[in-house]
Amino acid sequence: MNYSKAIAFIYSTIPMFHLVGKKAYKADLNNTLDLDKHLKHPDKSFKSIHVAGTNGKGSVSHMLAAVLQDSGYRTGLFTSPHIKDFRERIKVNGLMISEDEVAEFVTKNKSFIEKIQPSFFELTTLMAFDHFREHEVEYAVIETGLGGRLDSTNIIKPILSVITNISWDHADLLGDSLEKIATEKAGIIKQNVPVVIGEYQNEINLVFEDKADELNAELTYADKIYFVNDSIQTVDDLQMFRVEKNKKPFLEGLKTPLLGNYQKKNVATVLASIEKLKEKGLQIADSNIYRGIKNVINTTGLKGRWQILSHKPMIICDTGHNEGGIKQIVSQLKKIKKDKLYIVFGMVADKEVNEILKLLPKEAIYYFTNADSPRALKAEELKKAATVFGLKGESFSSVKDAFSKAKSSASPDDVVFIGGSTFVVAEVL
Repeated sequence: MNYSKAIAFIYSTIPMFHLVGKKAYKADLNNTLDLDKHLKHPDKSFKSIHVAGTNGKGSVSHMLAAVLQDSGYRTGLFTSPHIKDFRERIKVNGLMISEDEVAEFVTKNKSFIEKIQPSFFELTTLMAFDHFREHEVEYAVIETGLGGRLDSTNIIKPILSVITNISWDHADLLGDSLEKIATEKAGIIKQNVPVVIGEYQNEINLVFEDKADELNAELTYADKIYFVNDSIQTVDDLQMFRVEKNKKPFLEGLKTPLLGNYQKKNVATVLASIEKLKEKGLQIADSNIYRGIKNVINTTGLKGRWQILSHKPMIICDTGHNEGGIKQIVSQLKKIKKDKLYIVFGMVADKEVNEILKLLPKEAIYYFTNADSPRALKAEELKKAATVFGLKGESFSSVKDAFSKAKSSASPDDVVFIGGSTFVVAEVL
């Protein structure tokens, strides 16, 4: 079986949440454990850092992996979803799993896959673990796919658990309150394993504290130690932070090519996590932190996080798609000096559409669209829902057409933003 046939097999025979949504969600770990046993427990061959949360977990995972790699450790990175290429999900020292290795894994295990019928994410998780074993990874940064407690990645026993923050997302699967969502995310906390929480949130802090107490897991709130309150964008398109640790200057001049204002919170989470890893005996120098965070895109291939595609007009895309992520995006868009704001926007149908639309700026000109995905909300339906919230624009049945019209409409001093869905950003990129 070659790569194209292997990918076709995966996409056509295995439920994929990225495409079909709730129908692909498995509310237990049975298939994952069966696959793990079949593959002779590859997750036992490397040490791991487990990252969950509603927003920021992808950025945090990539920055941690970049710092570990710069520190000389052979580093695995498992993230989701992919933007352009399935293989983005599984990397060792920044290199994607090869097409031949994907094909070989599927061919070798096809009979067992057909027998137990795992979900797309269950299969992909174990493919990553097997790949990390084959490539003798020392440390792997593992991002959860959805939730935590019942996420396929949660069979690992990490050396550190990280939970970035909690916001509304996937309420139909994770719970209809922030407390219930936090409880699902807290499921990655393990016995005697330290846990870093990115943000202290009054309404849910007890969820994490009670779980940590129950499991004797040392708990650290990143934003109680690290303060990253200010940043500036440098002339070479880097974001430079002013960091304080316990109210004293720390890592002065720390820079990253990730330009979202929300990266301030993520950097605090990364720094607190690195501190815990150093307590575990990892040799990570300040120079590794500087270089790792500055080179994170080149090192790991991270895409779609406040990514600037051009300057005149300024064209920006961002994969933020839930309430917390959209709030951050809108806040940053307001701060950009511009004549007009054009927004190419699409959503998936199983999101809380109205809760997102009410956050969007009314002064923008919208190009509502739908990505080429079964989960995509049709552009006309999105436009109709948006009208209720005073949002005006046109609808386009393809992302390509919507983006093309927005670009042709924009003058050099305007801003074009693309977002609302990872699928929309992927098609533009």
